[in-house]
Amino acid sequence: MSLHSSLYVILSLLFISAVYAETLNGDDPLIRQVVDGQDTSSSNLLNAEQHHFSQFKSKFKKSYGSQEEHDYRFSVFKANLRRAARHQKLDPTASHGVTQFSDLTPAEFRKQVLGLRRLRLPKDANKAPILPTSDLPEDFDWRDKGAVGPGSCGSCWSFSVTGALEGAHFLATGELVSLSEQQLVDCDHECDPEEPGSCDSGCNGGLMNSAFEYTLKAGGLMREEDYPYTGTDRGACKFDKNKVAARVANFSVVSLDEDQIAANLVQNGPLAVAINAVFMQTYIGGVSCPYICSRRLDHGVLLVGYGSAGYAPVRMKEKPYWIIKNSWGEKWGENGFYKICRGRNVCGVDSMVSTVAAVQTNSQ
Repeated sequence: MSLHSSLYVILSLLFISAVYAETLNGDDPLIRQVVDGQDTSSSNLLNAEQHHFSQFKSKFKKSYGSQEEHDYRFSVFKANLRRAARHQKLDPTASHGVTQFSDLTPAEFRKQVLGLRRLRLPKDANKAPILPTSDLPEDFDWRDKGAVGPGSCGSCWSFSVTGALEGAHFLATGELVSLSEQQLVDCDHECDPEEPGSCDSGCNGGLMNSAFEYTLKAGGLMREEDYPYTGTDRGACKFDKNKVAARVANFSVVSLDEDQIAANLVQNGPLAVAINAVFMQTYIGGVSCPYICSRRLDHGVLLVGYGSAGYAPVRMKEKPYWIIKNSWGEKWGENGFYKICRGRNVCGVDSMVSTVAAVQTNSQ
């Protein structure tokens, strides 16, 4: 390595270390988007926090049962403003700030929103079929082709599975059908044979690959309108095999290679993906490319496309990115979508990717 290259690497590491150390100190009292041009003295800071908390409650229709609960949520909100500031420094190509989850602690966010047991990396990831990658388009987005339905809030693992099957069904039939997540929540109790006790259990978590196994055995999924989503564990399974709208013939785990992920996306439709969601609690928009992010997978999403170059601040290179459909509604992120860097398995996004390889329709 040349002296110039060595110096560049050293300076880059020092810069990242400095940013990380600064963010751990939590010195920034408010997120950049909130305090630009404002006086951050103690009294004005409190007024700003109260003002933005009022706006937050109004925008997301938040109400609390007692003054004690209100005061506690205000303290959590202020802590999340500081947390968003730390995320902004670690992830400068995205925008972080106030979201509908800003009154939840990180532990509450993981339990109430992610609701996904810890995912393990699949041992058979390298056994997926290898597809040609020489003619992949530079940019690709299944939303432009009508294969992605609107987002909604709920059990992430079930939305990841239904989204992948909806896309594969669209490719097979030309019809975009909204499939039932509630069927998976109520009826899918598949277990991972390599991890005793890790069964899909509705609002208490599940695994996408186990859900695909259930769909194979059950014979398919019903339409959303026939088995509507409630977001709760209703107990009794109300699956009606006579109302199956889409059937899985088989599914496979995609190679960790990003070109293979892109090739499977283009050929087979949207892909079920697991990711670490720590930066997603405060994400507003842009291309998320944090300097430091755990690859502990805790959230299920849907990969719907990719771009060759996303917007980045001045003096920073534009970055290729994945386009992710989330399950938290259109008020979150970029109208319910998330952009995250391609190229280095950021937040574990390349670690567990599943594709529906073939779909049987009712006419078959």
